[in-house]
Amino acid sequence: MIKSMTGFGRAEIAESTKKCTVEIKSVNHRYLDLAIKMPKKLNFFESSIRNVLKEYIQRGKVDVFITFEDVKEQNVSIKYNSEVASEYLKYLKAMSEEFGLDNDIRVSTLSRYPEVFTMEDVDVDEEELWLILEKALREAATNFVQTRVKEGENLREDMISKLDGMLKHVDFITERSPIIIAEYKARLKDKVKELLEDSKIDENRILMEVTIFADKSCVDEELVRLRSHIETTKETLLQGGSIGRKLDFIAQEMNREANTTLSKSNDLEISNVAIELKTEIEKIREQIQNIE
Repeated sequence: MIKSMTGFGRAEIAESTKKCTVEIKSVNHRYLDLAIKMPKKLNFFESSIRNVLKEYIQRGKVDVFITFEDVKEQNVSIKYNSEVASEYLKYLKAMSEEFGLDNDIRVSTLSRYPEVFTMEDVDVDEEELWLILEKALREAATNFVQTRVKEGENLREDMISKLDGMLKHVDFITERSPIIIAEYKARLKDKVKELLEDSKIDENRILMEVTIFADKSCVDEELVRLRSHIETTKETLLQGGSIGRKLDFIAQEMNREANTTLSKSNDLEISNVAIELKTEIEKIREQIQNIE
């Protein structure tokens, strides 16, 4: 099977009071580019998250969104700093005596002074948290891969259809090439006969000119290589796997052979077919960019 680089997957795992949601989406990219957005308390799992995702994804720009809720979770605790409060109280009494002011300090007032009360994060059970997170992550990744495979299968069918059409174009050029040489020879003879009128035509000279023409317009090697590249592409698509980079290289080679064929063409029909061939190759190259 082959995979598209465009995909989406989502999973939600709820256990007891905890709920974890993971969403994964991706677009084309030359390499694997993971961007993970999640609550700060999950940051220490980032390396593990990346390792899990790499089991499912080889290429693509992948965005991962993770949310975590615990309806009974006490996220923070309040800490009372008695030493800080004592220091405030000591200096407030000193100020009262020094300036002859009433000491009207109340507990509610003192409690609002900086650092008297502080908020501290409560330690979480990392093992329990990871079990829920990993479960949601793997389920989302599995769903994500399924959408990639489905689109990849559609891509493969369409590309194989295009490749079969390209083989027909190659067959046409292969069959047409000898004909244009014969047509050139006939036109050359007629032209020479017209110019020389009743004089005898030098067959050797005609043969030399035709040979030169045939040599300049010969695309046999290009067609053989092009046919081989098309067949290799079809075989690779049927084999499946992570084949995007390999296919991209083959498509470049196909384009090169089609360009050479077009540049050597001295026939309108072959030129038109070669242009069609280049158009189909370009379409395939665009589709290959979306294959993992």
